[in-house]
Amino acid sequence: MAEKKKQLGDRIIEIYDLRKHFGHVEAVNGVTLHVNRGEVVVIIGPSGSGKSTLLRCINHLETPTSGQIIIDGVDITAKGVDINALRAEIGIVFQQFNLFPHLTALENITLAQRVVRKRRREEAERIAHELLAKVGIPEKADAYPDQLSGGQQQRVAIARALAMQPKIMLFDEPTSALDPEMIKEVLDVMLELAREGMTMLVVSHEMGFARAAADRMILMDEGVIVEETTPEELFTAPKHERTKQFLSKILH
Repeated sequence: MAEKKKQLGDRIIEIYDLRKHFGHVEAVNGVTLHVNRGEVVVIIGPSGSGKSTLLRCINHLETPTSGQIIIDGVDITAKGVDINALRAEIGIVFQQFNLFPHLTALENITLAQRVVRKRRREEAERIAHELLAKVGIPEKADAYPDQLSGGQQQRVAIARALAMQPKIMLFDEPTSALDPEMIKEVLDVMLELAREGMTMLVVSHEMGFARAAADRMILMDEGVIVEETTPEELFTAPKHERTKQFLSKILH
């Protein structure tokens, strides 16, 4: 994107011939994909196209049927890999916020820091307060999830993921469960992360965000990558008929 001119680093995600089958359903069917450090890749496609399964394989929430995934030089599909150590390096934000309802926003953000990163309470809370300010809700530290709007809960979930200081952030349709007026506040946080150089893979139908933030866009359908190009190319000159069909339905 001409206006970004951002310097992308070396490859941080390498995926080779990834397959994930659920019984007879081939959710991901031979995907090969590379993502550079600092790159923002937005993945679009119809429901059931394998987008979410691809993200879950990268974080090892789903075990690939076959293929290879290398994260920052470590083959996570190899035997004996420490999956918990891997997950500490990869933040993931889902459609549902998955906050602990009995913990405050501050406690939700400090829990994994203390258990996984072994940080002292004071340090974990300092980081949590900084991140609540970063996502625009510094005053909500002592609020419980049911006292927060959906947009605020999702921003706490993003802060919780960032607190682990991950190398990569995965977003799986992070705004799809939100009311329309709350979507922008979450996308603004994500856009700022993109500007700061966070490596991001984002499954989303928010085309405005994709235009503003993506270095590259991918259309998936039936478990395969149909088209992979820049946002400008995808929106103005898609090469594949399937891409044209999909865009005609979501762009009004």
